[in-house]
Amino acid sequence: MTWWAVVRFLHVLSAALWVGGQLTVSLVVLPLARRILDEERRGQVMNAVGRRFGMFTGAVFLPLQIGTGVAIAWHKGVTWESLAEPGYGRILAAKLALFAAVMAAAALHGWATGAGRRGFARAMAVTSLVGSVGVILLATALPAT
Repeated sequence: MTWWAVVRFLHVLSAALWVGGQLTVSLVVLPLARRILDEERRGQVMNAVGRRFGMFTGAVFLPLQIGTGVAIAWHKGVTWESLAEPGYGRILAAKLALFAAVMAAAALHGWATGAGRRGFARAMAVTSLVGSVGVILLATALPAT
């Protein structure tokens, strides 16, 4: 196993934890909380889950994704110019743009939740989740080089 295999593994593991966490909260935790807890308690639990997930994102996920992503791009010889080239470059550019949009939607979800804007918070949560799945799809479309 090479050093670059470890870097790529950490990049993929971090992405899996992020998207898996979003899916777990959306498909497992939230439906159970809606069924079992009254509105006040559900709000407390989901707020705590969201804060913990946000702390994980800022402290672990983002630094790991950015650090390993930059390292992988450097290792593969990606340049700003190559992001406009067909194939690997354009797919990577689309992945990066969607990743930035997902992070913006996640941040807006956190803000809207704190501001009591439930409808907007829900829309941003769905946007972030769908976008995250899109990032994974683009990652799998990257040609092996």
